[in-house]
Amino acid sequence: MTTRAPLAAGAQPSPWPIVAGVVGVLTAIISVLLVAFAWPSVRSSPHDVPIAVAGPAAAVAPVRAALDQRLPGGFDVTEVADTATAEELIRDRQVYGAIDLTSGSPQVLVASGGSTAIAQTLRTMATGLGRPGEPGAPTAVRDLAALPADDPRGAGLAAGAFPLVMGGLLAAVLLTRLVRGTGRRITGALAFAVTGGLAVAAILQFWLGSLSGSYPANAGAIALAVAATSLTVLGLESLLGYAGIGIGAVGLVLIANPLSGTATAPEMLPGWTGTLGQLLPPGAGGHLLRSTAFFDGRGADQAITVLAAWIALGAVLCLIGTQRAAAPRQPGTSPPETASVPADR
Repeated sequence: MTTRAPLAAGAQPSPWPIVAGVVGVLTAIISVLLVAFAWPSVRSSPHDVPIAVAGPAAAVAPVRAALDQRLPGGFDVTEVADTATAEELIRDRQVYGAIDLTSGSPQVLVASGGSTAIAQTLRTMATGLGRPGEPGAPTAVRDLAALPADDPRGAGLAAGAFPLVMGGLLAAVLLTRLVRGTGRRITGALAFAVTGGLAVAAILQFWLGSLSGSYPANAGAIALAVAATSLTVLGLESLLGYAGIGIGAVGLVLIANPLSGTATAPEMLPGWTGTLGQLLPPGAGGHLLRSTAFFDGRGADQAITVLAAWIALGAVLCLIGTQRAAAPRQPGTSPPETASVPADR
């Protein structure tokens, strides 16, 4: 017969207010988690999605009016004269797709590799456009950046966003706990970014079939995203101690990952959140990986700049934290609570 261990001598059950406080904190945590992950999805819809409409002005105007009527504020339309210009804008990732009216019978140009959700929205919205007397008539669709046949819905790329965030966060935690020396921690983070990028790209491209394009370029994109995440958290830990890891975890898991737009597109997120997400490592990393996998690296400049800035920021924070830890302290003062150690000599 198994019996419970008695309370320690003199120990009393926790007061009910403490129990109530714990319950309140747990309720707040689960509510925040739900809002962080569910709100962007529930409120997902097109907002100023950049598209092109190719054709003469007389044909473009009714199409623009029809799009505004069907989905007000959904599209930011760029008018172009010919099909080649519209295709170039799509391949350069300046627009997500186009409606081509140059040949009499309208055609929809999409780029599923840029966003499956927006490609499907364009297909739906363009049904019957430009065909007077034929409402609901199907419209020809041409995909300029198709997803691989093994993963036509882009599920692997969407599902891989969160593991990349957790991988970078876990790397910072383990390096903090197991490796001494700031220089060695930074080196370990960068080395893991390279090996992790090679491994994840190989799984997504050669096993799951979720990526096209150049394998080295895809691995490099993933490596930059992992390095930005892990070095940022390492820098916060170096400066603030274990509290920095907590801040980094909350920022990455509850803010940066839900707002990355990797599963849909930044323009599908509510308000300004999509723009904010592209300035954080997961969003920039997802955009960069789509560029290398489906657009030959086009449209990647901003994402590379954002990731490089986070990597540099993380390294600077590591150096500042190391300098603070090594600085002489006044007699009678307590050292700051941090797990950081001096840099390698």
